[in-house]
Amino acid sequence: MSGRPRAFGVAAVLLVAVGLGAYGMRAVLKVSEMRREMDTMERDLVTLRARTDELTRTVERLRNDPAYIEKLAREDLGYVREGETVLKFPSQTNK
Repeated sequence: MSGRPRAFGVAAVLLVAVGLGAYGMRAVLKVSEMRREMDTMERDLVTLRARTDELTRTVERLRNDPAYIEKLAREDLGYVREGETVLKFPSQTNK
C-alpha cells in the first residue's frame, strides 16, 4: 500500500508543476505584450514632444515676428499691400 500514497504525491506534484507552468507562461506572454505597448507609447511620446516643440516655436513666432505673420498672410490668405500688383498664372497641367 505504500505505493499508492507515493503515486498520489507524485501526481499532485506534477499537477501543481503543470499549473504553475501554464500560469508562468501566461505571465511571460502578458509581460511581453506590455513591453511592446510601452515601446509603442514611448515612440508616440517622442513624436508628441517633437510636435509640441514645433507648435511652441510657431506660437512664439506668431507673438513676436511681424515678418512671419506677413508671410503667412500673403501665402495662405493671398493678402497684398496697397499699390502692389498681383500676377496670377494658370497652373500647368500635363497633357
